[in-house]
Amino acid sequence: MISQKDQDLATLILEHSTQLQKGENVMVQLIGLNGIDLLRALVEQIRDKGSHPFVQIEDTETQRLLVEKGDTGFWQNQASVDQLPLMKQMDVFIGIRASENIYENSQASKEANKAYSENFLKPVHFDERVNNTKWCIMRYPSPAFAMNAKLPTREFTKFYYDACLVDYAKLKSAMEPLEKRLRATDEIHLKGEGTDIKFSVKGQNWVPCFGAHNIPDGEIFTSPILDSVNGHITYAPSVYQGKPFEFVKLVVENGVVVDFDSSNNDALKDILDTDEGARRFGEFSFGTNPVIEKPMYDILFDEKIYGSNHLTLGKDYEIAPNGNSSNIHWDLVCIGADVFLDGELIRKGRKYVTDDLKGLNPEELLK
Repeated sequence: MISQKDQDLATLILEHSTQLQKGENVMVQLIGLNGIDLLRALVEQIRDKGSHPFVQIEDTETQRLLVEKGDTGFWQNQASVDQLPLMKQMDVFIGIRASENIYENSQASKEANKAYSENFLKPVHFDERVNNTKWCIMRYPSPAFAMNAKLPTREFTKFYYDACLVDYAKLKSAMEPLEKRLRATDEIHLKGEGTDIKFSVKGQNWVPCFGAHNIPDGEIFTSPILDSVNGHITYAPSVYQGKPFEFVKLVVENGVVVDFDSSNNDALKDILDTDEGARRFGEFSFGTNPVIEKPMYDILFDEKIYGSNHLTLGKDYEIAPNGNSSNIHWDLVCIGADVFLDGELIRKGRKYVTDDLKGLNPEELLK
């Protein structure tokens, strides 16, 4: 039996996030079998709305084998024969990430990851899906997910639905004063433990996010002026390409990473050497979800942590571009740095301190 929470989440995704219309084609992709009830709820509601679900169910162990054994020709064929023509016919894409093991692809080689990223992810997802569909991505709770969050499964499951089903209308209203300030800002300065970095966002577009592309949501993002980033920044734990990092530190000069340190420097060097754009930044964001308070090695949650920012290595988004092109997009999160806009302190640690922005503090959003 499908739970009411999964029915509510499916309704949110279809009515709020993707605003599904009758007759639209919808790709529903489930990676890992754990999220089958949410998939079923989505398929049922999609058909009830008179639209057309195209279902993809991927076994994570099989996908690991494909990534490890794939090469350029294999992924070009996968994209051109099957996935790219299909994606071009989709109006909506819904991705449920329900893997039980976030480290499944941790043994894939640099060459294998590069072949997959350049010849499949980029044309199918970065170029086609992101730019030409109404898309929404989410995780699904599991005991393994709870373990990464260091919570009992029952408590984590409650947290998951609380974070996903926040009052997005209230969050949207609370973000509006911040968006207004940011659109008038030239220089942003982050300063905290292990972090002292400045960059310009003058004239850049800002995109407030309140449940359209990610569930859970709660961020407002842009991209920094490409060569304006200078300083050093320390990030919270992260997982990328199945490889764990307990910390990442970057030194940046004129927009380019010139030095680094981490708990896994060999893997970090491989990522930074993916291409020229991998050492530059394609996104900057404020995390604003009032329920998410600490990292759990899952970027769809961690990038929304209240009182956080992510300064992202790699490709920009077409909706907020800065000209950076790359086959990676790695959202690395810095938690609790003081934030200055053109020299004015607006956030001290994780608390907004100006009257117009105090509505973004969790105690206000969760009233």
